[in-house]
Amino acid sequence: MKSVAISVSKSLTHLRVVGVLTAVTVLLMLQAIQVSAQMMPNTFADLAEDISPSVVNITTTTVIAGRADQAPRGIVPKGSPFEDFFKEFEDRRRGGGNGGPSRSSALGSGFVISADGFIVTNNHVIEGADEIEIEFFSGKTLAAKVIGTDKNTDIAVLKVESDTLLPFVNFGDSDTARVGDWVVAMGNPLGQGFSVSAGIVSARNRALAGIYDDYIQTDAAINRGNSGGPLFNLDGEVVGVNTAILSPNGGSIGIGFSMASNVVSRVVDQLTKFGEIRRGWLGVRIQDVDADIAESIEGLDRAAGAVVTGVPDGPANDAGMLQGDVIVIFDGYEVEDVRDLVQTVGNTEVGKAVDVIVVRDGKRETLSVTLGLRDDATLARSDDAPISEDTPKEFENLGITLSNITDEIREGLELLDNTVGVVVVDVLETSEAFKKGMKSGDVITEAGQEKIASLSDFEAQVEATIEGGRKTMLLLVRRAGDPRFLALTVQD
Repeated sequence: MKSVAISVSKSLTHLRVVGVLTAVTVLLMLQAIQVSAQMMPNTFADLAEDISPSVVNITTTTVIAGRADQAPRGIVPKGSPFEDFFKEFEDRRRGGGNGGPSRSSALGSGFVISADGFIVTNNHVIEGADEIEIEFFSGKTLAAKVIGTDKNTDIAVLKVESDTLLPFVNFGDSDTARVGDWVVAMGNPLGQGFSVSAGIVSARNRALAGIYDDYIQTDAAINRGNSGGPLFNLDGEVVGVNTAILSPNGGSIGIGFSMASNVVSRVVDQLTKFGEIRRGWLGVRIQDVDADIAESIEGLDRAAGAVVTGVPDGPANDAGMLQGDVIVIFDGYEVEDVRDLVQTVGNTEVGKAVDVIVVRDGKRETLSVTLGLRDDATLARSDDAPISEDTPKEFENLGITLSNITDEIREGLELLDNTVGVVVVDVLETSEAFKKGMKSGDVITEAGQEKIASLSDFEAQVEATIEGGRKTMLLLVRRAGDPRFLALTVQD
């Protein structure tokens, strides 16, 4: 009996332990469910109520000049007996007589960023407008004037004069927005008035067409009229400005784009201070470093950075930067590609002295460059150099036939008098050069990162590349004056 009692006691203890562990497991599961529920809001009503007063509808009016002699197009053929009748009908429809001026209206959205009446919207919403009217959530309307615009980021800053302080919102840090985060879009879609839509961040760092693009992609419903409106995070901070949609039918299909707030806030700061954008200017022509170019340049361990194809008069030239340099670090930031460098330079203060690290002749060199103002950019021509004349020569291993620049070729290709190099007169269609886009009429001005003035110079660089054990040779090719680097295989 005693042994039975001990066994029962152990079993009860085991059950108690199991029970406690089960209870703990259930408690942890309930807590996880509660945390998950907190991450997924039951409603956006409180957020919408807080931020709605700062969102505005924008109506623009543009006066379109008419022409007295302009007949209605696409209705009746010119000279038809019905031409006068339809012209009179068109004049009445447009509200003008004898083809007089008419008024065109457009709608958009925006948001207030300060109590004294500064408003942010898209440049395309107000571009060319003669009158801009702002409608607030309360129904109040005020006239607005343009403080400044930036076409590169499609951002505009407006200003209204109000007798009372206006409700406003702040910019958030768009870099902290993660794919999958909830966001809320507000605006005036299709002219229907104040509307709210919710979704998530679908993607980050999208580029559409501009060199300064940094878009947040979202599936929150964005339609025509939402342009210029804010994209909020759940803290009520603006993380983007709704700018564009991808749609085959003009309506939302869940692919919308908002310019990231970290880009917008810098633009807005300059527009409110100066009325214009002042971007840093390095003063170089550049292209991306692909795998072939990286292999052909000693000192590069990966396909990253920006290779300099030209150095016109400007800050980089003054600092001693050379054609063929590869910019790998700018002001402490590693350069990934051309877009990365352009954005970083553009966001740097004009007049700031920065260290730029370049790869040159297999070594890293640091140049101190004082940035200029981007609008001051000018182009430079090639340096003068002697030219020799020989018959065209075929380079079978490269699949190209080259010629020195004769007077006849210079005239036929309309080359500048100081253009120096060799001309591509034929490209084998099965060659690597053809696949990489080389064409007859291209001018090769550098080979192996050395300037060339003749066929003999080019041939010497091919031999030097092979003797140096390198598989590819870097060429600087100009077409219609525009330079680009091209790496060709010289030996397998």
